[in-house]
Amino acid sequence: MQIRDEDDNTSEDYIIQDNKKTRVGTTIIVVTLVVLIVGIIISGIYFEFL
Repeated sequence: MQIRDEDDNTSEDYIIQDNKKTRVGTTIIVVTLVVLIVGIIISGIYFEFL
């Protein structure tokens, strides 16, 4: 399975391309992970002080 534009004949057969879709998807995943990690840290601090 490849994620590639059909009209793009210059790219190699890589799954992850260096294009706008990959950058947007990566940014969304990284932001989601950071929010989850910060939420876990804040909830751990909050429940420890109760």
